[in-house]
Amino acid sequence: MLKRLMPAFFALACAAPALAAGPQLKGQAPGWYRVQLGDFEITALSDGTIDLPVDKLLQQPPANTLRALQHAYLGVPLETSVNAYLVNTGTKVVLVDTGTAGLFGPTAGRVVANLKAAGYTPEQVDEIVITHMHGDHIGGASSSVFPNATLRLDKRDSDFWLSPEQVAKGGDGGKAIAALVKGFADAGRFKPFEGQQGGVEIVPGVKAFPAYGHTPGHSNYVAESKGQKMMFWGDLMHVAAVQFPEPAVTVQFDSDPATARPAREAAFAAAARDGYYVAITHVSFPGIGRLRADGKGYDWFPVNYSTNR
Repeated sequence: MLKRLMPAFFALACAAPALAAGPQLKGQAPGWYRVQLGDFEITALSDGTIDLPVDKLLQQPPANTLRALQHAYLGVPLETSVNAYLVNTGTKVVLVDTGTAGLFGPTAGRVVANLKAAGYTPEQVDEIVITHMHGDHIGGASSSVFPNATLRLDKRDSDFWLSPEQVAKGGDGGKAIAALVKGFADAGRFKPFEGQQGGVEIVPGVKAFPAYGHTPGHSNYVAESKGQKMMFWGDLMHVAAVQFPEPAVTVQFDSDPATARPAREAAFAAAARDGYYVAITHVSFPGIGRLRADGKGYDWFPVNYSTNR
């Protein structure tokens, strides 16, 4: 019986139409990642990525940069993460930087969408703290998008970047950033602070510390809860494959490289010595990890994936 049926089965199989492969979908899952820090909840928010010609931007021979990138299986232009971070202390919600809001093209500008995907709303943000006033950090700081937030940053940065000559020099981008700040100021929600070495408290458990050099008022922010600590570095570094092993390498974007370099070196040394988490804007998302000293450089250990139970 089976022998008589086999030809029929074979004919049916041959006659069945071939199924076309499904279309490639592209894209990624929503870009957010959560970490518990004592009683605080930290949510990393991806703004997307931007391509950077880092061989031309880093202040060292291009061949050195290319060699370090190749060692890390990378090349140029380097697809570079833009990250922001949400700190929920239980009583206050603080947004550290705001991404680009599209100022750098269609591959970025996703902070608000990812904030919503993570379960928050812009209306819940109480404080927006800006590490510095470059467009990929303050571009998304809209007083209408964040109607209940106060905008905070070091007065050295606002005095410099909002001066008429700097706004004019920045062209449309400079005017756009000045308009963003004006929106908060007009609403009575712009409160720059005077940087202090001992830190400036933004809300209980979150402080600002000066890390000048990349810009005149570049600041780090620190969240601490129950003996656990995370420092948000802003633009202390840009290219992990180069600057972790060679912290002395500066970048064209630094306003004062001679000051930016020791600020980075001191931050690296402290993070490796004390073992706390750091969260970095331009390290591959989520940009959270720890450092360990390795000779004159450092090894980077990204945060271990957790289901955050």
